[in-house]
This record gives sequence, structure tokens and C-alpha cells, in this order.
Amino acid sequence: MMLGSSGYGAMLLLSYPHSRPPKGVVGTGVHLTILCLIAPGAAVSGMVANIGIVAQVILAILVILSIYSWTIIYDKWRKFRVLRRKTHSFLRALYKTSRLSELHAASETFLPSPAVSVFEAGYDELERQLRPNGSRNLASVERALRAEQGDQVAIMESRMSWLGTIASASPFIGLFGTVWGIMDAFYDLGNAGTATLRAVGPGVSEALVTTAAGLFAAIPALIAYNQFVHRIREQTTSLEECSLEFTTRAQDVLTAEPDHVTVGGR
Repeated sequence: MMLGSSGYGAMLLLSYPHSRPPKGVVGTGVHLTILCLIAPGAAVSGMVANIGIVAQVILAILVILSIYSWTIIYDKWRKFRVLRRKTHSFLRALYKTSRLSELHAASETFLPSPAVSVFEAGYDELERQLRPNGSRNLASVERALRAEQGDQVAIMESRMSWLGTIASASPFIGLFGTVWGIMDAFYDLGNAGTATLRAVGPGVSEALVTTAAGLFAAIPALIAYNQFVHRIREQTTSLEECSLEFTTRAQDVLTAEPDHVTVGGR
């Protein structure tokens, strides 16, 4: 069997895995490596250029969805990395402090932790309950904490539905393009009057490009969605801990004698 120069270079490179190949082989092997790296991309580019208008529209939609999902992924990853650290530090400070007013004064240093917002909502309501005309009602403080906790969870969940939609819908969008492309391929095959692999192969391979694009958009979105859901659950648990601790402190303050309670003394 005769081998071309590229095949000969590949065989020689495989024959010298731990030593320098003979002079003249390196150039051949490098050219072969570059060809192997470029050829698949060139083939895909050729298929994309030859697909029909419907498949091109589907590819454009998938590219837009992929770019948007990566934008969400980067933004969420950056924010959750900060939130995790800040929330942990804030809860540690909450458990250590004996005066809520001191933590209130230093709360800005723990932003943008959602636990700070929950704490501030409870603190403001507690101040209102301690006024001379206040009802000293613990249930009002609990409602304020729960309401702010729900608002913070909703903020963390923003655009998560887009990630879930992209992860679930992109493969089906790509599959639709593939089915459409295969229909075109068989239609052209019927007009050609031949049933060889050479006749139907290019059309089918071009049709499969949209399925690959759909998976390319869906897989990162699915992985990121699951990771962010886990991060949101962690933050929600931390918010519940913050609310419980604040409620316990607020109950002690509200049940104390009015003459012994001051805003700075909490």
C-alpha cells in the first residue's frame, strides 16, 4: 500500500514518541497536525454555508440563545461567588454580636449579601414596634422578615427561567432543524433518482449541524442552572437562619420592660 507524504510523516511521528524524529519528518508532521486541526472546522464551515435558509435561521436563533445563556452564566457566577462569602461573614457577625444596633451600624460592610437586607427589614420593623405608640408585636417583625426574604429569593432567581428554557428547548430547536434538513435531503434524493450514500450523505450531515448547535447551547445552560439552583438553596437556608436568629433577639427585646429597652441597647 502506498502512503502519501502526510501519511508517511504521521507514521514516523508515531514511531518516535520519546525521541526527536529524523530531519525532514518534523515539517511533515507539523503540517499533518495543522491539517487535522483545521479540517474539521473547515468541514463544518462548509456544511453551514450549504444548508438551507430554514436551518440557517435556526442556527442563528441557537447562537443568540447560547450567547445570552453565557451572559447569564457569567453574571450569576460572579454574583454568587461574592454573596456566598459576604453572607457567611454576616451570619458570623450576627451570632457574635450582643447588640443588634452595632451590627446595624456596620451592615453596609456586608453588602450585597441578601441577609443584610433581611436583617435591615426586621430591624426597621422592630424600631417601629418599640416606639411609644408601637404595639410591640412580634408577628409584625416576623412578617417583615418573611416578606424581605421572599423578595431576596426572587432577585436571586431572576433570569433563571431563561437558563432552564434554553437548556430544555435548544435540543428540540436543533432537532427541528435536523428533521427539516433530512426532509430536504430526501426530497433532493428523490429528484436525483439515485439512492447511494454519496447522494444522501452530504444532506444528512448538513442537517445534523443544527442538532450539534442545539446541544452546544443546551449543555452549559443545564449545568449552570443546576449549580445556581444549589447556590440559591444555600442562600435561602442562610436567610432562614438570619430570620430565626433575629426573631429570637426581637422577642427578648419586645418582652422586656419598656423602661429598660433602648434602640442602642439591642
